[in-house]
Formats: sequence, C-alpha cells, structure tokens
Amino acid sequence: MHLNITKIGLLLLVIAITSCNATKRVGEEELLLTKNLIYADSVKITNEDIHSLIFQKPNSTLLGYPLRLNLYNLAKKNPDSSYQVWLHKKEKREQRLINILSKKQVERLGESFLVKGASVWLKNIGEPPSIIDTSRTRRSLQRLNAYYKSKGYFNNSTTYEIDTSARKQRAVMNYKLELGTPYLIDSVSTNITSSALDSINMVYKNNSFIKPGQRIDLDNFNSERERLTNLFRNTGIHNFQESSISYDLIGDTTKLGNNQKMDILLNIEDLKTRTDNALSTSEYKVHTFKKINIYTNYTFNNGLDSLKKVDYKDFTIYYQGKLRYKPKTLTDAVFLKKDSIYREINRIRTYRQITNLNTFKYPNIEFVADSISSELTANIYLSPRPKYSLGTDFDVTHSNIQFLGIGFSPSLQARNLFKGAENLSISGRISIGASSDPDIADNRFFNILETGADINLNLPRIWFPFVNTSKIIPNYMLPKTKLSIGTSFQQNIGLDKQTLNTVFGYNWSPTDFKKNAAELLNVQFVRNVNPDRFFAVYESTYENLDEIADNYETEPALADYFESVDGSTDLQLIIPEGTTGFTNAILNGEVSSSDTDYEDVSSIEERRIRLTENNLIFASNYTFTKNNKTGSADNDFYQFRFKLESAGNLLSGISKIIPFYTSDDDKLLVFNVPFSQYIKTEFDYIKHWSTSRTNVLAFRGFFGIAIPYGNSDNIPFVRSYFAGGSNDNRAWLPYSLGPGRTEDVNDFNEANLKIAFNLEYRFPIVGDIKGALFADAGNIWNALDNVTDEKATFENLGSLADIALGTGLGIRYDFTYFVFRLDMGLKTYNPAEESSKRWFRDYNLSNAVFNIGINYPF
Repeated sequence: MHLNITKIGLLLLVIAITSCNATKRVGEEELLLTKNLIYADSVKITNEDIHSLIFQKPNSTLLGYPLRLNLYNLAKKNPDSSYQVWLHKKEKREQRLINILSKKQVERLGESFLVKGASVWLKNIGEPPSIIDTSRTRRSLQRLNAYYKSKGYFNNSTTYEIDTSARKQRAVMNYKLELGTPYLIDSVSTNITSSALDSINMVYKNNSFIKPGQRIDLDNFNSERERLTNLFRNTGIHNFQESSISYDLIGDTTKLGNNQKMDILLNIEDLKTRTDNALSTSEYKVHTFKKINIYTNYTFNNGLDSLKKVDYKDFTIYYQGKLRYKPKTLTDAVFLKKDSIYREINRIRTYRQITNLNTFKYPNIEFVADSISSELTANIYLSPRPKYSLGTDFDVTHSNIQFLGIGFSPSLQARNLFKGAENLSISGRISIGASSDPDIADNRFFNILETGADINLNLPRIWFPFVNTSKIIPNYMLPKTKLSIGTSFQQNIGLDKQTLNTVFGYNWSPTDFKKNAAELLNVQFVRNVNPDRFFAVYESTYENLDEIADNYETEPALADYFESVDGSTDLQLIIPEGTTGFTNAILNGEVSSSDTDYEDVSSIEERRIRLTENNLIFASNYTFTKNNKTGSADNDFYQFRFKLESAGNLLSGISKIIPFYTSDDDKLLVFNVPFSQYIKTEFDYIKHWSTSRTNVLAFRGFFGIAIPYGNSDNIPFVRSYFAGGSNDNRAWLPYSLGPGRTEDVNDFNEANLKIAFNLEYRFPIVGDIKGALFADAGNIWNALDNVTDEKATFENLGSLADIALGTGLGIRYDFTYFVFRLDMGLKTYNPAEESSKRWFRDYNLSNAVFNIGINYPF
C-alpha cells in the first residue's frame, strides 16, 4: 500500500503530540492549574483586564492544546545523568567511543545539542507546568480586593475555592467576591490655593468627570486629573504639575446599607520647587509670552555675541554667517505668539511643524520665566540637517519573471532649496535580471533590464497660485505640496513598457487620526514598445486562440499562419504573423466560422488591443483616511479609507474649445493616444478586536468600482482590480481569481469591480513565532464596461454567488521592526466550478497555495 509521505509525517506528529502527558512533571501532592474563574456576586466575570490581575495563569494553549507545556515535558529532566547511564550501560562502550573519537570529544558529546542541547532548547521554548501556589492565590485576592475598592466597593470580601472534580492532578481555581453596595459621590467641593487656577476651573467645571450621584471610580478621578492638567497647561499655566492635584474622600467606609455616600474634596496646591537646600512653594499664575527667539544654528559653546539677528514681526531670529532661511518660513512653523498666553497645544504643534519641514533635526524649545512678572521668553533652538545628502539602496529579488534580479538605486537630496524649506530629491534606479524565458532572444545571463528616475519637490505648505490657503488649511495641519515627475524603461519584460508619471498634489492632517491627500494632477503615460510580443507574453490567451485555430488548420487560406511543433504533425499559430492573420480572417469573414468561435476570437482581440494600446491617464483624486489607533501596541482600533478618482474630464472639457484628432472608432486623441475617461471610488475598512492580551481578531472589508464613460469603453490595466495573492484571497495566486465565475481565462485576470472581505484570528505559538487562522472572501467582476461575457460580469445581486471563499492558516515570525509571514490558503468555495462541485473540491494540501509576505496583510 502506497502512503503519501506528507500524511505519514502529519500522522507521526499527531501521535507524538497527543502522546504527551500534561501532568508528567506534576508531583503527587501537586495540582496543575487549568483555568481561572472569577465570580462577583455569583456572576461570572469575563473582562480580560480583571483576569490580568491574577498572579498565576494556566499554561498557554494553541487552539486549546497546551503546546508549550508538552514541549517542556519532552525535555529530559536531567540529560547529563541520562547520558552517563547510557555511556556506562555497557562495560566497553565508553572505551570504544574514546578509541574512535577521543576522551575530550566523548565528554563534549555529553554537552552536544543531541544529548543536552535539545533538552535545554525544549525547556527554553517550552513552559513549565503551572502548579497551583496558594500564596500567589492570596496575592491575587488582594489585587482583586483593591481593584473593586477602586470602583467604589469598599466593603467587598474575597475568597477562593479549588475545584478538583474535572480530572486527576488538575484543578480549576475559583475566585469568589462579594461586592456589597457601592459608595456614591454625595457632593464635590474644591480647595484651590491659586486664584488663577480657581477661576479657570470654575469656567470649565461642567466638563468634570466627577459629579454627584456617580459611583466612586478611580478611573474617573484619574481622567479628571488628566483633564485639569491639560486644561491648565492650555490656559496659560506653563509650569503646572499634575502632582499638585489630590483628592480627599470624606465619609465612613465601614458604613453598611443602601445610603453609602461620600463627599469629595478636590485639592490643588501651589507650585512646589525643590532647590539644593529647601523646598519652596509659589502661587500658579497665567503666563504670557514677552519675547520669542529663534536660533537657526546656535551652539551652546558660543555666546550670543557671535550671532547676528533680525527682527521679523514679533520674532527675533538669530543666525551665524548668512541667514539661510526666509524668516516667514521659520515663523510660520512656530505657533507661540507674543503677548498671547501659554498653550501646551501650541508647543506640541511647533515641534511637529518644525519636524515636518524636514530641514532641521528635532528642535529644542526652552521657556524662561521672569522672576518678577508672569512673562515668558521662548527660545527655540534649531539644528540644521546637511543641505545635501546621498543615499543608495541595493536589493536582490526573485520573481516569476526572473530567477535572479539585482537592483541599485542612488539618490540625492537637497534641503531648503529656495530658502523656504523646499526639499528636492532626485533618485535613479537600475535593475538587471536573469530570465530563462525562451521568447527572449538575448542569450546573455542578465538578459532583462529596467531603468528609471524620479524627481520630487516637497514644499511644507499648500502652494496654490494667488490664493492664501493658510486660512483654509492652517499650518498646524502639517500641510505639504508635492510635485514629482518620473520615468521608467523596460527591456525584455512583458511588452517593454515605457512610462512617464507626473503628480501635483497636497497632503494635510487635521489631527493625528485624520489624513487628507488630494492630487490635482496625476498624469501617467504608458507606451508599449513591443506590442507584437503580446501572445508570447500572455500565454493563456495564446493557448485559447490556438485551441480555436485547431478547427481551421485545414483551411488553405490559413496555411501560412501555422507551423509544426518540433517537426511533428501538431500545428500551432505563428507569433505574431499567424495570430494576427488568423484573427483578421475570422473577424473579416475570410473563412466561415461558428458564432461561438467568432465571439471568442472577438473577445481575445478586444483584450489584445486593450493591453497593447498606449494609455494616457489624466486624473485627479482625493483620499481621506481616519483611524483611532493610539500606538503600535494598540490591538483595538479601526481604520477607514475613502478614495475618489476622476480621469479625462479636463481633457474632455478642453476638447469642446480646441478640436482634438479622433481615431477610427471616434476616440479623442492626445499625442495620438486615446485618453482614458472614468470615475473610480474605493471604500476600505479595517477593524481589530483584542480578544485577550495576546490574541487579535482582525477584519477587513473592501469595495471598489471604476466606471468608464465618454472617451473610454474600459478601464486601463494599471487602474483595474485583481484578486488573489498574499494580501487578498490567499487561496488563489495573484491575478488567478475571477472575473466572476470564470477560471484562468488569462494570464492576468482583472476587472473594474471588486468586493473583498478578510477575517483573521492571530495568536502566539512560541516566543516570537505567531500563528493565524483566516478566511478570505471576494471576487472581481466586469461592470458597466464593454465586456459581455455573463460569467465575468456583475449583473445583479445574484452575482454575489460568485464570491469565492478561501480558508487557511499562517505562521509568522516577529522581528520587532517587521513581521515575516507564510500563509497557506485552501480553496473552500470556488465559483469557477460547477454548482454541485464548488464546496471543498480542491480542499487538500496538493492544491494549497502558499504566499510569502512582509508584515500583516491588513
């Protein structure tokens, strides 16, 4: 009987894992902790934050299986003694090994990985059994008691029970709390020594987090402390210390009954300043700015006497030698204003905007208070970055086009080009690759080449001629204007495209969580140098055409369009003469053909024309992005992105004034190329839920559609959608899914409508190794364009039955700065199959699709 090696390996692995005994290292008088349960007033608590208060946790599990515990149990308890027992089990074994190796090597054998190292490694990646320790249980009870006291349950009581009824040597720890009646806030009063603080507090007291009638909750007190600190620091109190705030709870915490209330006294003390000899106090005052100094290249080793200065508006700018910056550029980045009160938000905005200039290193801002008055002097110290900097990137790649690729990208950056913090970057790139494609006539090892160059100019403001945009988009929104132009050339890659791109656009961020990007002009010109190579590059399309041509091999008029394969009787179309001649013969009626063949050839020819014609895309777009992620460790957040793009409308409008040339099919031409005209919109939503401190459930939903009109019947290939790949439906290779319920129609399947949903459960395995279970659903369709194949088009809601489903699992390694992942996807529901065979038809390892990716897919 022939058994699949993979199945045997999996079977052995399952046997090895399931044969492990979880209580192997648990003593007879010990109990293995399997679960912690918390009950408050007999109600089960599932809150992860409360469970985190417990000191002793059960052993971690992988999908319910204690993998790390069993890996630990696989290690030998004392590998040194086990080796010695084996070595001396036979009288002459040690001497024979010494004769073959040496005494020193025999001793080292005992220290080797196979003998000792394997056990050490298993213990390091494994996890010792979690043995119930009642001393740690009591510490957990103290934490729970303190936590619920912070929530107003001052008279709560705690206890625990060990439940051993489930299995031998295993136990569940039950923490039981009787909370009692919570204490409420009866009244709130204040004791504020500073009259300035008292006045400010009175104006904004309705925003307080502490109000009569509320249950006493420490979180509310902390939130109120943060609110007051931010309030005072943004209403002139430059040096306010959060430690000045304290609370007194006045009442009897031992009182029982339903009328348990306490009075709250808010205390805000004066400023405390510690010197070498004593601690002094002073009343908080509202600070205003007397003077604002900007030091463009000041070093603390030199005094002010060596600096020149210039007064601009209400600022004094100090510099050495020659002032390299326009004063307005510097002052526009500073939000501290003379005679205005101190606001913390303006200090933060100043830091951000100066950094946004990308001309200085992170700034240093010093505030000097007058010892008599309540006035401040702000000193802003700037350290310029080098005016010019060079950079290089080098990379080695591998793809389905080339088995070896080498890339080199030099770059030059010039900062503060016109004294207004304008930054110019010039970069070039050249990559050479080795391909074994038989259609490439070049027989050199490195036979494919790609070159390109980009020029980018970034301005730290919204630049629009004759319009003052600072009132619409203030400087604190970190505005930027981007002007770029780039080009690239390919040789022996596809149809050898030559592209020219230019962009004129803006970016601004009203808050840390909202971003806007608008491109007034996004022009892309694509020229296909070798369109005659189409059928050599798009092999699936060629095979479809050649299969149709098999029915016409005997036609005398078509004899010159075929050639034999390796001298056999099999014939195939010659590229490009045969493919062009056969297509024209069918479409022009030179030979008699069936309606089906005529439609199929016509569809292939339409695709060939579309993918080989040159493209001119003259577009404008707007993108809005919003998220609420507070940091890299935040696993409870959402992100929303909306994009709207329109192409061709400006050129269409100009054509009403200036007549354009037209093509044979009445398309308007610019530089002898029909320009694209369409409208495109996208919605992308991502949501992460933290199911525990280490596990995350992630979801993504995407919808995009591009509708051609006017001068276009379809969408340019570079603006269309595809499905499959490492960041999409991972059960299909890139470009292999769809459109609709078609399957592998072309080498690169694409369409103008896309719907996608992804759900992924992420969990730790061992150390930095993570795992994931995922389900990917979605597809692409043609809609409102010139494609008529009903299998590929979205006609109505019934077309949603064509949504494909892929499921699978992944493994990831976290390198801290990036994540390397390997995902295995299996076709769960394939709409390209017959209706009765769509579910689980290819759900096996032999048909699995493996995807490698960097970082998480969403």
